[in-house]
Amino acid sequence: MSLLRRTHKELKPLGEAEAYNRCHGSRGDEVRIIKVEPRRARYETDVSGERLREAFENRLDTREPSEEIEPSPDEADSDPLV
Repeated sequence: MSLLRRTHKELKPLGEAEAYNRCHGSRGDEVRIIKVEPRRARYETDVSGERLREAFENRLDTREPSEEIEPSPDEADSDPLV
């Protein structure tokens, strides 16, 4: 049965133009390929995310009870389980 036998061909890598042509047909004038500049380097910081989280937790723990946010009257009347 010849349908079950398939020969494997070596596939050559496609260039961008060939791949685009296979997917979308011929390229029109409205499609342009542009080069994007690489992102600039981010600023180096002395604080890690973990140290920032710990500092925030410490600040929350040292707050005065009067500084805590009171629920608004609308929120106090509403049932939290609804």
